[in-house]
Amino acid sequence: MSEVTFGMAVLLSVGLLAAKICQLIRLPSVTGFILAGLLLGPSFLGFVSMESVGYQLEHFTQIALMLIAFGIGEHIELRRLGAVARDVGYISVVQAVATFVCVFGGTFVTAWLVAGPDADVIEYLVLALLLGAIAVATAPAALLHIVKETGARGPVTSTLMAVVAVDDGLAVMIFGLAVSLSHQLVRPETASVLQAVYGCVSEIVFSLAIGVVTGLLIDFVLNKLQNRGEMLTGGLALLLLCGETTRMLHLSPLLAGMAAGFTIINREERDVRLFRAINAFEPPIYVLFFTLAGVHLELSALKLAGWVGMVYFFTRIIGKYFGTWLGGVMSGAPPVVRKFLGLALIPQAGVAIGLVMLVSSDPSLAQWSVMITPVVLAGVVLSELCGPVLVRYTIDRAGEGQAAQVHPDCGDRGEQACSVWLRSPEGIKLQPWEHAPLHPATTPTGVVAFGAYHFATVRGLARIATILAHHYHGVPMSVRVLKPADQNTLGREDMASLFLPEEDEVTSLGYPMKRELVFDTPASGLVSAVEYNDAHAVILGYPVGRNLRSFHQVLDTVASNILCPLIAVRFIGTFRTDRILVPFLASHELAELLPLLEAMALTAQPRITFFHLLPFDSPPEEIRQCEDDLQEWLAANFFEIQTSYKVEAVESSLERILHEVRRHDIIIMAASRRYGLERMFFGSLANSVVVNCQKPVMVVYTPTGPADAVDGKETEKSDTGA
Repeated sequence: MSEVTFGMAVLLSVGLLAAKICQLIRLPSVTGFILAGLLLGPSFLGFVSMESVGYQLEHFTQIALMLIAFGIGEHIELRRLGAVARDVGYISVVQAVATFVCVFGGTFVTAWLVAGPDADVIEYLVLALLLGAIAVATAPAALLHIVKETGARGPVTSTLMAVVAVDDGLAVMIFGLAVSLSHQLVRPETASVLQAVYGCVSEIVFSLAIGVVTGLLIDFVLNKLQNRGEMLTGGLALLLLCGETTRMLHLSPLLAGMAAGFTIINREERDVRLFRAINAFEPPIYVLFFTLAGVHLELSALKLAGWVGMVYFFTRIIGKYFGTWLGGVMSGAPPVVRKFLGLALIPQAGVAIGLVMLVSSDPSLAQWSVMITPVVLAGVVLSELCGPVLVRYTIDRAGEGQAAQVHPDCGDRGEQACSVWLRSPEGIKLQPWEHAPLHPATTPTGVVAFGAYHFATVRGLARIATILAHHYHGVPMSVRVLKPADQNTLGREDMASLFLPEEDEVTSLGYPMKRELVFDTPASGLVSAVEYNDAHAVILGYPVGRNLRSFHQVLDTVASNILCPLIAVRFIGTFRTDRILVPFLASHELAELLPLLEAMALTAQPRITFFHLLPFDSPPEEIRQCEDDLQEWLAANFFEIQTSYKVEAVESSLERILHEVRRHDIIIMAASRRYGLERMFFGSLANSVVVNCQKPVMVVYTPTGPADAVDGKETEKSDTGA
């Protein structure tokens, strides 16, 4: 492949798809990105290679590394680190030393045993020194991505991010000392160890100094800018300038980026606007970064590494884990830090590869890069595949990740299992009726018909129909539509038994129930039953499960052939009506919903929140006018009912409704007036809510367009009784 733009599209799309698959099985997204790159790279499909695309996208890697380093600095806030500063110091130093010692000892002994007693000890001593120093480095990119993905906050996360930041500084220092010592062993006349120490310290100090200056410049610029786009442009320009400056001076861009983030977050003003702006900018950069990292990985390195590679991988894990445990014991860290933090330090990637490149570019040590490169790459492959999972495990065990919102009815079920279970017959339930029985009218007029089909939803439909019948002074009527072929196979007793579940529910509410058995197609049978029984409203239940396309066809047919409102109910989990959310886009929808809302309000006595969603660019004066209009409408129609209202200009109506419904039991909203191709093209907010919401939804279809309810306006506010 030679087309870079097409290569970017493939990397982004396949990386995102792999991440979503990993999320389904509770693996970090970064694992999916890396696996996608590995699949597309030379180890498998060979669809993307570093020669054709990878090297031309290297600038994305540099940008990503700078953003990653800057993001790590945000997590090193002294105000929050005060309680764990002692832990960070002990753990950082002890685990770095322990990792170096374990890898040095393990690889030296292994290489010497494999080569035999006649081998040159100096040769394998240099190999072990360099491998031990490289092993200290971690993978801050993977760690930061998982922390952001899980929304982790807490002492373990703060300790982890600070340890990672310090660890890279220690890795640079230890590597410099190891290189100097290796030079002494290979060529005793080279620079002294003292000079090597000075070189390492100066690299760290100057890198940090450039980062601090960059942070102060960014803070100064942010104070002069108000537009978020300008903040992102100016801040990103300074960050990239910082990164390129440190590279030209052969310093550490990672340390400089961390120092810049550290400086901004610890200023007394604590301006985090740039961090938030970058958060919205970086996702595609991250996907490219990690998928390219996967393309870099070649499984052939596992074969080339041999025994030394295997020992390198396992001794590094031992050093990281037990070094962290020992450092935690020495500092008095909490048990959860001692037990699990070491697992989160297993990932290794860019920094280690960069150190390998330094070895290969050193004329005195280039001959060792032939062995070091496959060993480190093998360790990177294995640690990048299993490391992110261990980071996620650490955060989960610490209880600091913001787990996805799981429905309270689901118990211990995971997010995906919960979503499926809530829509299954076992997950659909009906809250017991806790109000006084309803009293039917002395002379009922008309019916409220409901289509009874599935045992899991029929009692809920019967309850809604009874509540509406009470409002209309009618009676509920159960309509069962069977295939014409069933007419000769069912006896009279069988037909009567079909209506027992809904009749039991209606009777418990204090009402009688009419029955209607029709042998026809679903849509035609329902329409005919409504026409012959003077129906005030028709209530249908969505099919149990997720296949909704055929049901929408039935809905459209019935709604277009009856003269009364049609209410479609999607049952999910437990059907409750204590807290009702009423989202709407236009004021005329309120008139369409009014009969159902009045019926619910007078019988179930719920708390109703009216939520008016305006276009995101609506001016403040329009929002205030909508609030006034809605408040006036509520005072006229729900004077004695507990209500609240909100009016918001939103970027995504669906996302905002799904977020708001978490505090409610059920959604009641008006259906789209579009049908067929028009609906396919323009979409339907109500249908999208039905598909994506994890709470029951009632959608009202009206046969005609009623008069506007709030003079063509749209309104809401927050928590005000009316």
